[in-house]
Amino acid sequence: MNTSLIAVAVAACLTVTPALADEAPATGTITVTAQRDQLKLEQRSDAGSRLDLSIMETPASVETLTQADLQFRGLRTAREAFADVPGAIAGNVPGNPAVVSMRGFAGNVVSILQDGVRISSSTVVQRDTNTWHFDRIEVIKGPASVLFGEGALGGVINKVTRKPTFDGNHMDSLLSYGSFNTLSAAGGINYQLSDTLAVRADASYLHSDSLYDVDNNETRSAGLTASLLFRPSDNLSVLLAVDHYNDRADSAYQGAVLIPLAYARDPSNAVSTANGMVIDRATRHRNYTPYGGYSGADDTTIRSRIDLKLGGGWSLGTDLLWYTADRAFVNNGTRTFVAPSAAFPNGSIQRGLTRFYHDHEFWNVRMALGNEGTILGMRNRFTIGAEYNHTDLASLRETSTTSLVSPVDPFTPNVGTFPTDGTQYRSSNVNFDSRLRTISVFAEDALNLTLRWLLVGGIRYDHMDLDRASTDYLVTPNVVTRANPVYEPISWRLGSSYAVTDELTFYGQYTTAVSPVSSILLMPLANTRFKLTKGYSYEGGFKLAAFDKRLTVTGAAYRIVQNDIITRDPNDPTLTVQGGTQSSQGVELSLGAAVTDELSLGASFSYADAQYDELIEAGGIDRSGNRPVNVPSTTAAANFAYTLPSAPVTLSGFVRHVSGFYTDTANTILVKGRTTFDAAVSWKASEGVTLALRGRNLTDAFYGEYSGYGSNDIYIGAPRSVEVSLAVRF
Repeated sequence: MNTSLIAVAVAACLTVTPALADEAPATGTITVTAQRDQLKLEQRSDAGSRLDLSIMETPASVETLTQADLQFRGLRTAREAFADVPGAIAGNVPGNPAVVSMRGFAGNVVSILQDGVRISSSTVVQRDTNTWHFDRIEVIKGPASVLFGEGALGGVINKVTRKPTFDGNHMDSLLSYGSFNTLSAAGGINYQLSDTLAVRADASYLHSDSLYDVDNNETRSAGLTASLLFRPSDNLSVLLAVDHYNDRADSAYQGAVLIPLAYARDPSNAVSTANGMVIDRATRHRNYTPYGGYSGADDTTIRSRIDLKLGGGWSLGTDLLWYTADRAFVNNGTRTFVAPSAAFPNGSIQRGLTRFYHDHEFWNVRMALGNEGTILGMRNRFTIGAEYNHTDLASLRETSTTSLVSPVDPFTPNVGTFPTDGTQYRSSNVNFDSRLRTISVFAEDALNLTLRWLLVGGIRYDHMDLDRASTDYLVTPNVVTRANPVYEPISWRLGSSYAVTDELTFYGQYTTAVSPVSSILLMPLANTRFKLTKGYSYEGGFKLAAFDKRLTVTGAAYRIVQNDIITRDPNDPTLTVQGGTQSSQGVELSLGAAVTDELSLGASFSYADAQYDELIEAGGIDRSGNRPVNVPSTTAAANFAYTLPSAPVTLSGFVRHVSGFYTDTANTILVKGRTTFDAAVSWKASEGVTLALRGRNLTDAFYGEYSGYGSNDIYIGAPRSVEVSLAVRF
């Protein structure tokens, strides 16, 4: 690597990022990271509890990225934001944009919420949304089924949309342009119609030739969110909101394909494999999906929230939500390198093709009755509630055989055009119709045994009724098979926090969770015979805010276990059974420090020892002791912020390290670790107007970001890029 680039990167990391400082007040000083973190500890978290507990009180690890954090750190999309969470990594698999790995678990066992409501598993609904629309992103690490039902084993990410405020009329906007012809524009307006009525609307648009800088990968997304808040008295609040998002990525990128070292033109060391396969830098920009392929979605949500204070410490909260989405995944299926031949002297990439479509509708109603009072003189807060939701999903899944798709040269691919003739899809052609009805009841309680000692408990019961039908169009007459499993899980947690001083709190908790063996709406009918997997976790940690809000430190140690994952019968490996186990244990640490009014520091570290405790695969091969896919052992990050004392200029820098991870359960393909550096300089041109220049991946590191559908498909992180932005608020 060029040593001058390293020097530049190190120097940049000793500077700052505008993401680490709030807007400068008139005095020219900044609100430092540590002070904002202290305020976060005092805030209430919608995802952490329904008891209106502060993050400091909550006996769990809670991370929050505010809109200020997202803008100043240059986090444009959901994937970028999720990847910035300490201890997490994220990727952009076409059928699962912004997929997350956290605390040793990934995919459908990490729940993504929309304003506190879980619509479906993240592998079904999550899109790479523009972060402009989020007031904040809340992250609960570890199991949370007691709050949000099945699927919340590895953790929960709650995207909280911007809402109206009663602080007057104001507008804000953000315009940026940068590498790969990437243009992003967003704006919002808050209008206070009266003392009791306010509205807010936000719009965003992003266009890029490719966020990954690969061929034929034009990407665009748009969003429109609007809401009305009616607050006629201190006792009643009514929110009505509509959210609409649209996205499309042409020839959606599915990563680089591993090829044998003997045929590579510019082999990299980004991976280590047991059979000598490498990622060839010469294929860095290649995209093998035919023209006409794409990944896209169009979804709309209408929702309301009604909060009513009944008197005597009683309150009633009601959530109503309706959601509809159309999604399409028209992409490559399997992709395999084949050795050189007369027709392809450089070797070839054999491709399959898939067409998946979703027609998805969901509605939900949730009511929760709460009370704040006393029991035997001790402060007590409790909530009891019920929830009903209904899901209809139709999913057409068509797959071609590789023999029907032309192979391509790996270096100069003539990708061709995506076939529209349905007769091409003869490997499988099936439609899944799923109807899921869930009735839930839940309760939580927080009892102050003393002024400093808080005991928190919760329990949830779900009755899940799934109707699943599969229609096979390859058989005449069409064969329809059905299944109607019913699940009745119970989840609970018990935790406690103790404030040693006003600045230091220790906490601990035990919690349980449940999750299906795969996404409940898309699992093969054969898997509907399996019961839900069960998990549990215990965790202990501390939260510190000291030195007059100038130092914030949080730490946690945990263990999570998931039982009943799918494995093979050790006595008959041809039989698929439940009985496997996966676990993870680790530690996490985050801190923010205001060294001076001009200089602030931040850092985080996480270590996860994750493994399959018991897993047997086809052929009786034992994978016990191996690390799960897309799970790094270590992540670490540091940031620095410095505002020049003599000018309205902020320098910025950020460094992040992710250790290696495997792409297969056999642990034969290791994507090596990476360290990336970002930096920026911003100038406050006038009150409410800020110009910034940002650089990402300054050393132009060549690294694998995530693995995709196949173990040989590895997404290469974006190369070095620059961006200029203009933020205006008035």
